[in-house]
Amino acid sequence: MTDGRAVEDLVVGVLGGTGPQGRGLAVRLAAAGQRILLGSRDADRASEVAAEVAALAVPAAGGAEVSVQGGSNVDVAGAADLVIVAVPYAGHAATLAELAAPLAGKIVVDCVVPMGFDELGAYVLDVEEGSVTQQAAALLPDSHVVGAFHHLSAVLLQDLSRPTIDGDVMVVGDVREATDAVQALAGRLPGMRGVYAGRLRNARQIEALTINLVSVNRRYKVHAGVRVTDV
Repeated sequence: MTDGRAVEDLVVGVLGGTGPQGRGLAVRLAAAGQRILLGSRDADRASEVAAEVAALAVPAAGGAEVSVQGGSNVDVAGAADLVIVAVPYAGHAATLAELAAPLAGKIVVDCVVPMGFDELGAYVLDVEEGSVTQQAAALLPDSHVVGAFHHLSAVLLQDLSRPTIDGDVMVVGDVREATDAVQALAGRLPGMRGVYAGRLRNARQIEALTINLVSVNRRYKVHAGVRVTDV
């Protein structure tokens, strides 16, 4: 899984890294000193965004060298130690179905939310497997799938003029070593903690809470997150 290595020594891949959430996570993790591989269906586009992410992250890293490289989703899946899935929900199943082999034996962190919009606002889409995270687990039977990073604002993640983000990352999964690693990774983001929030079967509630936060954001013109008290 991680071969006993500390989380800061892992190479983190971000599938869908050219989108807002993936890019935001890459910026914050790179600024914290994490080695990042940015994946996309378009490898050239991934390389372009990787250069932009690195340029953003260097000042926040105090001028220290950062490591961000781009490539295709399949190449990133094979080369990374731990992979974050941040692709659009519409392409989630098709993307992961092609990556089962390179992701085997690895921790795969899914932050995808099944969200739709209509005239009343945001709402939760039904997922046959129960949640997007459970869909990932079904498609990646040889990987250690964890749900996390659903409640972080892409806007705040990319805004490095704010050195910290006030909130917690709720982590769900069935393998203790995997959830511990993801909690540690979340803790590398200044102001954040990773908080264990139950087994993989509880991912549905975690994903759906994002829709409530979207409603909060629209009403109050903010970028709301989640803070767990008394932990």
